[in-house]
Amino acid sequence: MTERNKKMDKQKIIFLVLSCLVAVTLWIFVDVTGGELVEIEIKDIPIEYLSTDTVLAQRGLMLLEEGTTQTVDVKLVATRWNSTSLDRSAVRASADLIDVTETGTQRVTISIFYNNEAEGITKKSTSPSMATVNIGELYHKEVEVRCERVGTVAEGYSAGELQLSPSVVEIRGQQEDIDPVSYVKVVLNYDNATSTVTEDLEFQYYDENDQLLSGEGIHPTVDTITATLPVNVTKELTLTMDFLESPGARLRNVEYNIEPRSILVSGDADLLRDVETIVLDEFDLASLDDNTRYSYTIPLPEGCENLSGVTKATLTISFKDMKSVPLTTTRIQCENVPAGKTASILTEQLTVIIFGTSADVDAVTGDDLVAVADLTDFSAAAGTYTVPVTIRSEKGDLGVSGTYQIRVTLRDGQEETPDQEEPPEEETPSGGETGEPSPT
Repeated sequence: MTERNKKMDKQKIIFLVLSCLVAVTLWIFVDVTGGELVEIEIKDIPIEYLSTDTVLAQRGLMLLEEGTTQTVDVKLVATRWNSTSLDRSAVRASADLIDVTETGTQRVTISIFYNNEAEGITKKSTSPSMATVNIGELYHKEVEVRCERVGTVAEGYSAGELQLSPSVVEIRGQQEDIDPVSYVKVVLNYDNATSTVTEDLEFQYYDENDQLLSGEGIHPTVDTITATLPVNVTKELTLTMDFLESPGARLRNVEYNIEPRSILVSGDADLLRDVETIVLDEFDLASLDDNTRYSYTIPLPEGCENLSGVTKATLTISFKDMKSVPLTTTRIQCENVPAGKTASILTEQLTVIIFGTSADVDAVTGDDLVAVADLTDFSAAAGTYTVPVTIRSEKGDLGVSGTYQIRVTLRDGQEETPDQEEPPEEETPSGGETGEPSPT
């Protein structure tokens, strides 16, 4: 055999192998994407009944378990390829009772649902084809909620009044199931409690002889009861004031006393955990005058009880050392003069009353005081105005009694500075005088 013939034989073998692979691939593709259909059977799918607690209850009807279809078997059809995308656990069944209007045994349509990704899948059949439902007359009544408390609170704490929400429960069902129920009971457990206990509790049914009932056939409108047991603590709280300080009126220069010094309160342990004082009110020390006694109603933290019974407190307060004197200053200034304006101060001196300790007051003269007028709000103004001033002291910790004003004239144009060139003086006519404007 020639070399050429051997080469051709190898090519034929490779071609045959590739042809077989292509054929097998096409066969598999056709088999899974089209052609033969496969059947998928899923058994015992629970049926979810819709509109039972809404439409059906409003009509005075209820679904009875006895005689009602609970599960359904379903057969689905799909290509072999599409069947692989089906999540069997996601297949569910439901039946809507919205059209049910009377009691008795009836048949309703079953709807089958599966995951959206499962395309190309159709329902072949269900078994049973329709659900049988047994509809009875709804009977309902309200019963009280009782709570059994198990446990203790910590030493130094006390339990408040137990709160149950709701305190009554509506139960529904057939009359023979509902009538024996006298009350429902929850059990609240707590041990050495130091704060309020709140829990959502499941309940059980009891008859009038305190015998536990099975609860079969009984449908409550709520699933749990919220039980709240306030845990209170008794605590002594100190009465205080919120003193506001200012120059010349400092807390270090004050003697004061609050009577009573403290009161005994009882309240929620969580609320009072970080509370040590009760603030009676704010007190501005700058307003302290000859009146040295003040009375305040004692405010209580929310939800607390005043065990002391005292509802008012008295503040006695006075300065240890306080002196006030009038001083006259000629240091009067303006700040924040608007751009393009000039300000002329007409007031030449100002007498103000200062106060503080004797040492601070005696160390100050009028030359240490500066009266400052803020012209920020006069950007569009011209003419003469009365402007309030702030009195600043360059020595000591001093306060100022009263309010003070000065007279200021505002004109358009910048005030000349030493760097600006002055215009040449005009010659005075022979025999004439140059005079200043007369004050008005």
